[in-house]
Amino acid sequence: MVDQGTVSGRGTAVVIGGGHAGLLAAWALRGYADEVVVVERDRYPAETDFRAGVPQGRHAHLLLEAGHRALEEQMPGIRAELVAAGAVWIHMAEELRWLSPAGWMAKHESDLRLLSGTRPVLERAVLERVRTEPSIRIEEGTEVVGLLGSPGTVTGVRVRERGEGGEVREIPAELVVDASGRSTSVPGWLAELGVPPVPEERVDPGVKYASRLYQRPAGAEFDFEALYVQAKAPDVPQVGVLLPVENDRWIVSLGGMRGGHPEAGEAGFLRHLDLLRDSPMREAVLAATPVTEVRGFLPGPGVFRHYERSAPDGLVVLGDASCTFNPVYGQGLTVAAFGAGALRAAVAQYGGISHPAARAARKAVALVSKEPWVMSSGEDVRFAATTGGPSGVLVKVQHRFLDRVLQRATKDPHIAAVFYEVMSLVTPSQVLFRPANLASVLRG
Repeated sequence: MVDQGTVSGRGTAVVIGGGHAGLLAAWALRGYADEVVVVERDRYPAETDFRAGVPQGRHAHLLLEAGHRALEEQMPGIRAELVAAGAVWIHMAEELRWLSPAGWMAKHESDLRLLSGTRPVLERAVLERVRTEPSIRIEEGTEVVGLLGSPGTVTGVRVRERGEGGEVREIPAELVVDASGRSTSVPGWLAELGVPPVPEERVDPGVKYASRLYQRPAGAEFDFEALYVQAKAPDVPQVGVLLPVENDRWIVSLGGMRGGHPEAGEAGFLRHLDLLRDSPMREAVLAATPVTEVRGFLPGPGVFRHYERSAPDGLVVLGDASCTFNPVYGQGLTVAAFGAGALRAAVAQYGGISHPAARAARKAVALVSKEPWVMSSGEDVRFAATTGGPSGVLVKVQHRFLDRVLQRATKDPHIAAVFYEVMSLVTPSQVLFRPANLASVLRG
């Protein structure tokens, strides 16, 4: 059993899940735990390739400006490694064409960039960095089947090898980090220990999307490197994104809120292109060569689990297991990097993986998730078929103000630049209320 009287705050940390969030969590704990054990259900492919345990992996992925900054801070040199592996820089002001609900965003000057690539490329570079750390051990092909502990303290996990008849064994730990994603089983396992349900917020716009990889047409010139066509509440629930990825390809992801889903197969994918609010994406796709089949994904509701309010000692939850967003806003990988940074700061503050460090980490993870959650859930509830989410007079006022911001951002380069900073999670949304910005927005 774990000695809860341990003074040093070191010992073993277990990370549930070896995806983007889990690998970053393991890296964050290096030097503050004697051993970090990452338990991953999949076996990583020998080459850079998609894996079955990441159902969202075949769809568009990117790191926002704040996300790749955070990643670089945690893993110096990782951006160069990602680009060497095929990830693509997108200069937002010059190379991204963005059709907001109010119209095409105004051209402006900005240094903000997105870092785009397929999920295997983005994950592999992080995995290879983690594998260089001797204190981190990854148990592949192994699944967590329960938690050890009591209502007040988590003291480890129960695991078994995947497959028939795997023997269950225990891994005692001073700290357990849940980074198992949207399908996390930790809330149920906590209930088995007698832990009261964790307070949570939910919003479900019923989003579903489909994606396909295309070979970019040789010699063709376009006035964009990436395209983002937003939905427009309440009548146009369709959304589309086209991003450059490795090997001179595009990944095209089409989605829709409840009532506006893409139909299955190639024919449904092409019909969905016709439903977008402008034609550039359709024209580009029809000129390109498909290299994969169409893959669909139903991510489920957005959920913000407030472990900072109620959780046993010895547990930290981050990534999608903590706060899950509508994927159309592209926030997930960035907020996972924020969460890992928050975990690193907490264990550094307390010099180890003690219970006080875990409490501090839970609060910090919630704090870095709050603004992205408010932004995404507030937009989700614009659609009449959405269930849950924020409501009331304040939300309506926020919507009206954001509508004014977007209208102004189609004309005013400065407001467009500020809005890009907010959406890139570089600057808090309060910057829109600075006198000069507010005056421009209200002027319309």
